[in-house]
Amino acid sequence: MKTQLENVKPKEIETRSFEIITQELGDTKLVPGTELIVKRCIHTSADFDYAQNLCFSDGAVEKALAAVKNGACIVTDTQMAKAGINKKALAKYGGEVYCFMSDEDVAAAAKAQGSTRAAASMEKAAAMGKPLIFAIGNAPTALIKLYELIQEKKISPYCIIGVPVGFVNVVQSKEMIMETQVPYIVAKGRKGGSNIAACICNALLYMIDNERDYWK
Repeated sequence: MKTQLENVKPKEIETRSFEIITQELGDTKLVPGTELIVKRCIHTSADFDYAQNLCFSDGAVEKALAAVKNGACIVTDTQMAKAGINKKALAKYGGEVYCFMSDEDVAAAAKAQGSTRAAASMEKAAAMGKPLIFAIGNAPTALIKLYELIQEKKISPYCIIGVPVGFVNVVQSKEMIMETQVPYIVAKGRKGGSNIAACICNALLYMIDNERDYWK
């Protein structure tokens, strides 16, 4: 038996995908104001678990949006996440995307300290003195270092997107961030990834660019 294919034009594929996501979510209750972020994570991964495991601190979305509008920069823990973020959209508000993982000074610091490049890159970001949003999709050591820097009052991020994927210290690092007073968007459990970190950043940018329509 032949599979019946939908006749969908290329420019309509995303729209149709979101229609399917909305339909399959059914009566699933999403936190008001977070719907687009959740649906874009599902669209990126085809994983409906994000409707349950994405956690938002009170006002996190609004605070992240305000930070972007005021020129906040985004720091990632992978070049993949950096590549996936819409830098042109962010630049309209004065922000840039940074990833220090390949920097020689970060590699040297990590070796000297016996830590990871991800942890050392968080220290480098903290020294920038810029308003920052962190988008962490790979390294739990980045979240652990951010937690330490926050406790030491060396950094006060405008938002932390904590979605590293994996098995070792992943769950614990996310829970540490959720214990802070910093606004957060966290994927509880083992799931996440650089693509999800970039996806959430792009969802925020989309919400700003389409603010009038989105917040109707």
